[in-house]
Amino acid sequence: MSLHEECGVFGIISPETADVAGLAYYGLYALQHRGQESCGIVINDDGVFSSYKDLGLVNEVFTADTLSRLPKGHMAVGHVRYGTTGGNNRSNCQPIEVNHQKGKMALAHNGNLSNAAELRNMLELSGAIFHTTSDTETIAYIVTRERLRTSSIEEALSAAMNILDGAYSLVLMSSQKLICARDPYGFRPLCYGKTPDGMYVAASESCALKAIGAEFIRDLEPGEILVFSRDGIVSHREQCEIVPRREHCGRQTKKLCIFEYIYFARPDSVIEGVSVHGARVRAGRILAGKHTAEADIVVGVPDSGLDAALGFSMESGIPYGIGLIKNKYIGRTFISPGQNTRLDQVRIKLSAVEESVRDKRVVLIDDSIVRGTTSGRIVKLLREAGAKEIHMRISSPPFLHPCYYGTDIDSEEHLIACHHSISEIAQMIGADSLGYLPVSELGSLIGNSGYCSACFDGTYPTEIPSDTRKDRFEQKLSKKKKKAVQ
Repeated sequence: MSLHEECGVFGIISPETADVAGLAYYGLYALQHRGQESCGIVINDDGVFSSYKDLGLVNEVFTADTLSRLPKGHMAVGHVRYGTTGGNNRSNCQPIEVNHQKGKMALAHNGNLSNAAELRNMLELSGAIFHTTSDTETIAYIVTRERLRTSSIEEALSAAMNILDGAYSLVLMSSQKLICARDPYGFRPLCYGKTPDGMYVAASESCALKAIGAEFIRDLEPGEILVFSRDGIVSHREQCEIVPRREHCGRQTKKLCIFEYIYFARPDSVIEGVSVHGARVRAGRILAGKHTAEADIVVGVPDSGLDAALGFSMESGIPYGIGLIKNKYIGRTFISPGQNTRLDQVRIKLSAVEESVRDKRVVLIDDSIVRGTTSGRIVKLLREAGAKEIHMRISSPPFLHPCYYGTDIDSEEHLIACHHSISEIAQMIGADSLGYLPVSELGSLIGNSGYCSACFDGTYPTEIPSDTRKDRFEQKLSKKKKKAVQ
């Protein structure tokens, strides 16, 4: 099992009518690593919304013909999705569009609400009818409800943030405004920049700004609402000083998901002033100091293990080499519908460079071990290529707890580290030795303590849901369908 994160968001506003759909396409293409199930773009042409959404990769959904048929406009929002909650079907494609009494809205969301089930039940009891199984529709309902009580869309969003718990980085488009917001903990990244011709752009990562030639300005602060319109930019920070509901957490502090640096983000992105590439190199250096090995070559698992492997090599003096080649034309292993297919796809996705590893003692660097299935297959590939010894090093601590903020770690039942010791895991995956990054060293990757590491240490910044099943909405929907058939 590979890890995957929920999605990437993108928004753009132009002072004049422009090909905002084409620019959104390039932005989403740069964010493809954040979600490979579906994608969508909504264009705003002076209050007239047009959209296209479907299952598939960005370049599959938005062909040249599709893009040519999309209108020009002065705003657009886009989304790439992998659903940690909500099934993989067209109804869950984003951005979500809403027509309500006070106008139109399109919403793209990255993250997971920890109180989604509670809010959904409350909304259903008040008469709301849901068309999707994603958290995003819950957010859309809450914002729409608050919009009927407030004088502006940004006030409605601020009021909604008093109710929402968990992780959400949002890009929201109304008829006249493009609005971005981060939850008060800043679990998920969100930044903005400006193109040379005066367009403002918001995206999950800075790499998407670079893709369209925009200059990075800054990250949004946790709790900040940023409003773009033809009148300029306004920052609302009333949510930045929220006191969390959990008393032991004290006042609001930044809790950016540390796994953004270890795995999710692209290495050329900079998040909160910290280079993702640099953080991964530091992880490799720490591993070399904590878990030494006598070896001939250091090999990284493409792509997120490569930077850490470089750091391990630099610190240990063991030569860095290319021992695994990734097929760039196949999606990540989590796309596989079943375990047997997943095993086959690991072999299709990766191949060993025999010349590099034959008769060598190999240090193999990867970002994580979840179930252990994929790690075992990679170790086997290197054994078959003639590797004499394989010492596996992981640039994150062992996963011991579920995540409720947008990472697909849904149950301790599926986490190999919850049931086996490190030596047992090494034996199960076929490695000669195994070493993890110590949880105490996570702060060293980014130089501060403003991160969430709940999946490693169990310290959750928010209240965790009583119903922890990630498929709770699909289960409910399935039961309803069965009843209807009966």
